[in-house]
Amino acid sequence: MLNIRKVGVIGAGTMGAGIAAQVANAGVPVVLLDIVPEGANNRNALAEGAVARLRKAEPAAFMHARAEKLVQTGNVEDDLGKLADCDWIVEAVLERPDVKQALYRRLEEVRRPGTAVSSNTSTIPLGLLTKGMSAQFRRDFLITHFFNPPRYMRLLEIVGGEDTAAEVLDSVADFADHALGKSVVRCKDSPGFIANRLGIYWIQRATVEAFDQGMTVEEADAIVGRPMGFPKTGVFGLIDLVGLDLGPQVNASMRRVLPKEDAFHSVDRESPLIARMIAEGYTGRKGKGGFYRMQKSGGARVKQAIDLATGEYRPERKADLPEIKAAGRDLRALLTAPGRVGTYAFRVLAPTLAYAASLIPQAAESVVDVDEAMRLGYNWKQGPFELIDRLGTAWLVERLNAAGFDVPPFLQHAVGKTFYRVDKGKLQYFGQDGAYHDVVRAPGVLKLEDIRRGAKPVLRNGSAQLWDIGDGVACFEFTGKSNTLDDQVIDLLGKAIETVKARFKALVIYNEGENFSLGANIGLALFAANMAAWGEIEKSVAAGQKMLKALKYAPFPVVAAPAGMTLGGGCEIALHADAIQAHAETYIGLVECGVGLIPGWGGNGEMLARWQAEKKLPRGPMPAATKVFETVSTATVSKSAFEAREQKFLRESDGITMNRDRLLADAKARALKLAEGYAPPAPPEFVLPGKAGRLGFRMAAEGLHRRGIATAHDLTVADALAEVLTGGEADIRDRLTEQQVLDLERRAFVRLIRTGPTLARIEHTLETGKPLRN
Repeated sequence: MLNIRKVGVIGAGTMGAGIAAQVANAGVPVVLLDIVPEGANNRNALAEGAVARLRKAEPAAFMHARAEKLVQTGNVEDDLGKLADCDWIVEAVLERPDVKQALYRRLEEVRRPGTAVSSNTSTIPLGLLTKGMSAQFRRDFLITHFFNPPRYMRLLEIVGGEDTAAEVLDSVADFADHALGKSVVRCKDSPGFIANRLGIYWIQRATVEAFDQGMTVEEADAIVGRPMGFPKTGVFGLIDLVGLDLGPQVNASMRRVLPKEDAFHSVDRESPLIARMIAEGYTGRKGKGGFYRMQKSGGARVKQAIDLATGEYRPERKADLPEIKAAGRDLRALLTAPGRVGTYAFRVLAPTLAYAASLIPQAAESVVDVDEAMRLGYNWKQGPFELIDRLGTAWLVERLNAAGFDVPPFLQHAVGKTFYRVDKGKLQYFGQDGAYHDVVRAPGVLKLEDIRRGAKPVLRNGSAQLWDIGDGVACFEFTGKSNTLDDQVIDLLGKAIETVKARFKALVIYNEGENFSLGANIGLALFAANMAAWGEIEKSVAAGQKMLKALKYAPFPVVAAPAGMTLGGGCEIALHADAIQAHAETYIGLVECGVGLIPGWGGNGEMLARWQAEKKLPRGPMPAATKVFETVSTATVSKSAFEAREQKFLRESDGITMNRDRLLADAKARALKLAEGYAPPAPPEFVLPGKAGRLGFRMAAEGLHRRGIATAHDLTVADALAEVLTGGEADIRDRLTEQQVLDLERRAFVRLIRTGPTLARIEHTLETGKPLRN
């Protein structure tokens, strides 16, 4: 296997720069080169400018500030020699075979034989790219098709040619998997590969049918969006996101390379409206607007949508389609809804699913690859073959035939069967040979969804479950909406602690939701507050504190494995674990101040203990308290797990996993290692800054209030937080126990929830999902 220790990227456009940033995020040095701009004084201007844009990008391209230092810039005229010691060179230049081949010939003069070279092309066949190149180059060459933005889109399509060495393919795939966090799908060398081949057809069909069926852009997006399990942007919102000008270029490329009998040609229709929009600069979000745009009116920003019939903009109108609500989650009901809603839904989705079936075997080996590509490349909740299973193969084929659409042989072959089934607890897929085959995970991948198929939970209630994941390790899973935490979670956690004591070596806290946890269920807190059940609220807070400390001091190791949003109580649970094994894309923070509260389950003390142990801080009680006050009062949330280390939500010793699919296995391995000779931690003691420190925090908050940054109620919340972090009535010479800090925290929490402004914040957040600045 090739050991990839340094990477080169040629082409500092959006994709090339993003790929370089993700390599740097993995801690690997990367050389980023581009051409020399004509007449430029700075010959590295394009590459340096790309890094400057990455630094300011939203969402952030770099996971941490140190990553930027790993990017070395240059140009292809002076610095091609810097690629000589690279183990993998990624080309992301203009989508023209002649331009790419000219670059490859120059690379041959500087690279080491055996160095992997790949193109990030999305449409050009590999055979065309390597035509006329040396045997050694063809051996080392492959296609690595990243999706934009490279940091956040998990799909990586890899294509090898007839001459590509297996070692090169495997080495790049392994590096992309472990270091870059990609889900690698191996594709055939066919036009558009998998995701774009199907995605382009889907977008084109949805667009053409919207014009033909007289849909508004809002109606089309309402149908071809969440009801089908596709992103809420729908199709026209998606086109605005990627850019209207990209569509004609991609369509032209597909038009040239796809065989005449391909179904794409049936929807390959140029739109005069779209051509005019592009010519006038309406290229989507990157331009003056697209199918949607924002306009100023009377001092406010108003969203407008284009009328597909007239080509004129008008105020956006929410789609009023009762058929969607009536269908609910019944996909068949949506596709058979009366009138143009059902007609549009059917004529977009049904032929798209048929087209997906036509890609086997010409573009993909299995339905698993196609589904994975669309879930991760286009953010579909379910892949096309999973959607077919929801509709039923026989039903779909019958309806396709009746509507005059072609039915691919593979889909016809599956009539009466499902593309997926569970046999003896194992997930299987329907293969080209007509038989079922086990879905095989890569070595080192452990998924809770697979465990669920073959086992029953050890414990469960309405909000959580405990699973046996093997080798003496148990897994505690949140199951409520958005994985929010309530009394049932706390109750089952107590039972889980006793069960793990008796039957297991260690505990992992993990789930496979989009987010680890959005925190405590504040809706329940609001309900109790509206009933003036103050005593019950305090009991609930005390129970949470007690349970998290029981978790912390349990006679077995606990590893939290968060991914995604890990907020409030979810963050506090992670803080009480012996170790955290976090996915790189973990956004963690104590955000209670945003709803007029403070952390109530021990989060303040855990953060104080971490900052007090920081040797780089000045001595004395005030610096640590100040760090926690700044982080908690501003509801700071890390933008990555690496940033969470800097903020002390993660310790330096905590682990970070780049690939989401490997998180549970890594956390389990960490737990087993900790179980060897495990002893619970010693309780901390706190020396806090006392009343003088509280006065200092109050003065700082009042300064922000005078500048209009902090609101009146922010001062109240900040004072309550300061009381906890400075020790209440304690003197600076006093030592406080962990329980004393918990008592201060609990009393401050309950005091705040009894205030009208806090209750207004909670209610507003529940109704709008946004904070109230009161």
